[in-house]
Amino acid sequence: MKPQPRLLKRKDERAKRAGLPTRRAALEHVSLASRLLRLRSAIFSQRLHEYILLTRLNRPIGILLLLWPTLWGLWFAAGGLPGWHVLFVFVAGVVLMRSAGCVVNDYADRGFDPHVERTRARPIAAGRVSVREALLLFAVLALIAFALVLTLNRLTIALSFAGAFLAASYPFLKRYTHLPQFYLGMAFGWGIPMAFAAQTGTVPGLAWILFAANVCWSVAYDTAYAMVDREDDLKVGVKSTAILFGRADRAMIGLFHAGTLLLLVAAGVVAGFGLLYYLGLIAAALHAGYQQWLIRGRDPAACFRTFLSNNVFGAMVFAGLVLDRLTGG
Repeated sequence: MKPQPRLLKRKDERAKRAGLPTRRAALEHVSLASRLLRLRSAIFSQRLHEYILLTRLNRPIGILLLLWPTLWGLWFAAGGLPGWHVLFVFVAGVVLMRSAGCVVNDYADRGFDPHVERTRARPIAAGRVSVREALLLFAVLALIAFALVLTLNRLTIALSFAGAFLAASYPFLKRYTHLPQFYLGMAFGWGIPMAFAAQTGTVPGLAWILFAANVCWSVAYDTAYAMVDREDDLKVGVKSTAILFGRADRAMIGLFHAGTLLLLVAAGVVAGFGLLYYLGLIAAALHAGYQQWLIRGRDPAACFRTFLSNNVFGAMVFAGLVLDRLTGG
């Protein structure tokens, strides 16, 4: 039964005389608290959305292009499935460090991005995330990744410092050299020697063959990516291999894809891998040929699709590697 209005009114009058909050005041207080809570929730959701955009978690292609060579390294080092703890640390580290790399990239490019069509809406360039926020987010992500590395052996920990330096310094190179894509390959491939260190306690020559393969692959796919922004980059003074190679861009992409595959063949020979591994490389080679067809007209949209399709290239190599190890070569 609902309380009668007269009864509620008398209770409010008694509360008022006693100096206590009335029912109406209490309801208004609850309503205000509820509105404040909803406002805080909306602000938090908005900031979280901006941080997701800043770290590119909504576009996982960068994570995948960093993940594939890391997984290659782990499976080569272990001769099959690596230890679960090592696998978790490296996969989580890929997500964290790729996210941190995106933050520092946008921090470094904050003067260029507003002048480039594809990047002008990024959170820092558009003023939705402050420089201080971005640097704090980068520090948090890097520290979490380092905390994970601390659970591994000393050699892996030592190598992680070089990896952090590569990731943090890469975005600044495009001001000074036309070869930032080579440096990107080093940054994205540093998980390979770290994987061998974590799994075996050493970094043998095989690790550096795989590392070189990844550098070549990175130059191939990131040149296609740079072809998307080539005209804008020329206007604002950003350097890239797409600008350096000029009309030879398609040929150079093909050349670096070929170098990637030859080095992966060499790695397979050194590791004693079997037929299924090489079938994976053949599939990847055919896909590289398809990419040449995609960029035949150098259309920016097609070049971007080519960049994205390198996820398939990396997955094909990994699939052949895993299947070969599962069947014992």
